[in-house]
Amino acid sequence: MSEHEFALPADWRGWVWQGGDNPLALQERYLSLSPLQPGEVLIRNAAIGLNPVDWKVLDTQRDRVPGVDGAGTVVAVGSDVDLHWLGRRVAYHQNLQCNGSFAEYTVLAAQVLLPIPDGLDFATAAAFPCPALTAWQAIEKIPLEPGAPLLISGAGGSVGHFLVQLAYARGFEVTTLSGERHWSRLHALGAKRCYSDEQHDASAVKERYFAVIDAVSPEKAALLANNLMANGHLVCIQGRVKEWPNPAFGRALSLHEVALGALHQHGNAQQWQRLTQQGEQMLRQIAQGTLQSESLLHFAWEQLPAQLLALQHRNFSGKQVILL
Repeated sequence: MSEHEFALPADWRGWVWQGGDNPLALQERYLSLSPLQPGEVLIRNAAIGLNPVDWKVLDTQRDRVPGVDGAGTVVAVGSDVDLHWLGRRVAYHQNLQCNGSFAEYTVLAAQVLLPIPDGLDFATAAAFPCPALTAWQAIEKIPLEPGAPLLISGAGGSVGHFLVQLAYARGFEVTTLSGERHWSRLHALGAKRCYSDEQHDASAVKERYFAVIDAVSPEKAALLANNLMANGHLVCIQGRVKEWPNPAFGRALSLHEVALGALHQHGNAQQWQRLTQQGEQMLRQIAQGTLQSESLLHFAWEQLPAQLLALQHRNFSGKQVILL
């Protein structure tokens, strides 16, 4: 492990999950550093981005630190990691099989690091990885066909915020489903039409889409598959449909899954390089103002459990970020 000018603490604070009824059961503990393994780095976190996955998978995180998104400074590197990373400002999406971002320090695989461009603050970078990289993976599943109609379900959330922009930039004609409070923002990001679920379901003329991207549930995705035209594409973010949505050789639909966790478990170095290069480019676009980040809601370290609970029962707009 190489440390150079960085003094590493003997221990640090982290929120640990040991079971309970809700996110308020997170317990603050002191953690210590084991020797870094080859390919690993240590990040001193400056900001933590909260995501729905953080509360949805708590039951799989027993005796571990939850949290997938964070941003901070590389303060130590493993034996085979390039020393140029030391002192770099980075954002990251963490493997759910490891201790996560809900801590003052996090150990990561070096291959997941996203360099933060000059002029971009830690909070904006920490809010970025999970929603933006998920959105990019989703839109990449769909063949490029400018002018084709595309529906984004659950567009009011963080993933939808980036999806609308990416789809519009690729020339798709974007329709969204979300709560009405999101419509003005989604129109500004590139959506041509914004509907509520009720309005869309009651439409006298059934819309037909080249692609549907669903960020709500497998049940919702299955319903919306009925709105796909021949050779259309159904992209599932929040759970795959249980059954193929049409008979064999009917509409000849293509079904796609999106999960960042798949790369952590099964991805190779080339796939991670492509993802992180794309993430770095998108962070530069945010810094330049050509890609819009979400409106950020800043909170202190001590408020993390309460804010995770609030996210579980979401009735607000904006992206929660914990500042250290």
